[in-house]
Amino acid sequence: MALPGELWAELTMEKRIFCSVLLFSWAVYLWEAFLARRQRKVYRTTTHVPWELGQIMDSETFEKSRLYQLDKSTFSFWSGLYSELEGTMILLCGGIPFLWNVSGQISGRAGFEPEYEIAQSLVFLLLATLFSAVTGLPWSLYNTFVIEEKHGFNQQTLGFFFKDAIKKFIVTQCILLPVTALLLYIIKIGGDYFFIYAWLFTLVVSLVLVTIYADYIAPLFDKFIPLPEGELKQAIEMMAKSIDFPLTKVYVVEGSKRSSHSNAYFYGFFKNKRIVLFDTLLEDYCALNKEHSEGEDGEDDDTKSKVKVLSFCLTVLSRRFEFQADAFAKELGKAKDLYSALIKLNKDNLGFPVSDWIFSMWHYSHPPLLERLQALKDAKQD
Repeated sequence: MALPGELWAELTMEKRIFCSVLLFSWAVYLWEAFLARRQRKVYRTTTHVPWELGQIMDSETFEKSRLYQLDKSTFSFWSGLYSELEGTMILLCGGIPFLWNVSGQISGRAGFEPEYEIAQSLVFLLLATLFSAVTGLPWSLYNTFVIEEKHGFNQQTLGFFFKDAIKKFIVTQCILLPVTALLLYIIKIGGDYFFIYAWLFTLVVSLVLVTIYADYIAPLFDKFIPLPEGELKQAIEMMAKSIDFPLTKVYVVEGSKRSSHSNAYFYGFFKNKRIVLFDTLLEDYCALNKEHSEGEDGEDDDTKSKVKVLSFCLTVLSRRFEFQADAFAKELGKAKDLYSALIKLNKDNLGFPVSDWIFSMWHYSHPPLLERLQALKDAKQD
């Protein structure tokens, strides 16, 4: 009986690479499934508010967040298992070569000869993303209209959901296909140093997309309006000015048509920074509500592959930045305000404040609530 090492030695280089990719994919999946199991145990067993949050989180909100996160975790397990099995079957059954051959036939019928591999590659990419969108649709529907609906977050209608999904697919292709065509052309003519030119090209594209996203791409899906004049806008502008933050505009995005989750972010480079607030953060802001009612247009408009070694490094870096940002808020004497804001965001989004430490370290780009509150606690009391 042949030993595993002997069987490995008999494999061709192509089969070794194939087996290595498959084994690595399953190793990552099993590791993440193990972490998810640890976190689900936390959701199941932590049924009472931690004493650290006893005065700031009621038991009803805590139980809602626990059940919400438990449902999300269960959904993530099954969707992740399906995704891994689907990817494995595609590899074992030769799905990629099959799709490549189909792409060649389609591009050939369109008048492109076999030497036009860029055209064939674009057809392949289009078919692959279409397949991914179709197979992922049932999971997206279940997540939106069962889990998010059950816990009171979904605001979409079925028509809005499909309209939004189609729009996203079209916009993605309009960006992805030309960029991919240029990248493949650069690789084709780049010679021995093609990887340097390809890296520079992807860097430039990334910077351009980050710059134009909120101004030209995001408004295709959600309505953005300037934050109305008033006390809130003045306070934001004064804060930005006090720390030399080059704020140029403050927007409100109409995220409530999609979900009742709340958030905020800023974007921009150098001296052109902009802040975007979700309208769900400002539900009680009268001036904004008036602005919406007067300007409503009556429209009824609405994952996840990651390079895991790289994404973990970015997660660690992001957590470090978050702690640095919290420390900066403390230096400004805003620890009490940030403390309250973190609690409000956690309650509004039904975030669960207790996490398994390994799961948190691997997945959370933002530090867990209790860690951030503990870091702010002394300054808040002072």
